[in-house]
Amino acid sequence: MELKEIERVVEQSSNKLFQMSSPPVKYWLLTQVMGKDEHDAVLRDTLRHCEKYAPKVKLLAKLRPDGTWPIPQHKKVAEDAGPGPPIGFTYRTVLWNLHTLGDYHTSRDEGHVEEALQNLLRWQCEDGYIPGPWTDAFPLPYFNGHAAHALLSFGLGREKKVRILLDWLLSMQRPDGGWNIPYMEDLHYLPEFRWMRMHDFIRLMKKEDKSKFDLTKFNNIPSCQWSTILVVWGLAESPKLAKSKAVNKGAEFFLNRFFKRNAHSNYYLTEKHWTTLKHPIRFGNGLMALDILTNLGFGPDDPRMDKPISWLINARSPDGFWNQSMRPHPERDQWISLMALRTLSRYASLH
Repeated sequence: MELKEIERVVEQSSNKLFQMSSPPVKYWLLTQVMGKDEHDAVLRDTLRHCEKYAPKVKLLAKLRPDGTWPIPQHKKVAEDAGPGPPIGFTYRTVLWNLHTLGDYHTSRDEGHVEEALQNLLRWQCEDGYIPGPWTDAFPLPYFNGHAAHALLSFGLGREKKVRILLDWLLSMQRPDGGWNIPYMEDLHYLPEFRWMRMHDFIRLMKKEDKSKFDLTKFNNIPSCQWSTILVVWGLAESPKLAKSKAVNKGAEFFLNRFFKRNAHSNYYLTEKHWTTLKHPIRFGNGLMALDILTNLGFGPDDPRMDKPISWLINARSPDGFWNQSMRPHPERDQWISLMALRTLSRYASLH
């Protein structure tokens, strides 16, 4: 599709979304797609509505002084039976709700947001990563990418602990440019571990001296494309790292694998996940990948972008929006459509 046609699609759908969007969606639509700045009267009015947006007010009200949100009772029982946060549902809830508050245009000085952010840093281990949330047997780079995104997007990029987290993520990049879940997506393939149930393997890894395993022996195994997307998402929130060779190489890794099956069965194996539209985005999909890629400057001059962008345009529904399913869900579909429009708008501007 020609760029002029993409621009027409963006303008048409943006105008329609503007008429019916919630205040935070409208704010990002105005600033990221329509090019409005703080001098625009409509934008200023939208910001005032964002401050009073009911879901934001409700989410902030539930945030406790200790920087955590309540979790379901059965989740709390399971968490209390273990080592406690960040292992358990509390860490997931903090990460996910911080991302939602960021979407709602929340600042770190509102409510107890600062305390929630500091929790992420308090949970950081000496090696630089944040353990958990579902195991402390080995680090999970994709959750750490999510944490990095939260910390950077709320303006904590100069914190020493944040820099240490970013350094750890960079140190985990594999020769092919991607990231995987160490031990689970390499060591677990050895004959002596391959047939172990995952629960038993994780329990073994908690007891083992992992320093005796040389993970570089598994560099021939491809990285995990979904782990890579989440890590690059986090690192790219740093203006400096967004221009780095490491982040570019990570983006190249998942761009070269667009629409392909993951190499690892434990994390969205099927290629169908690329074309699954959903909100909130927590574990990556094709739309999130394109949003990251266009933000990093991948545009029409890169032929590898042609098919993914064509898919995104063709995923637009007759109503002019991008929908999670055949059953309308106004809030989710607004956010999905916003991300699609932001992606296409950037793409068209990169020619």
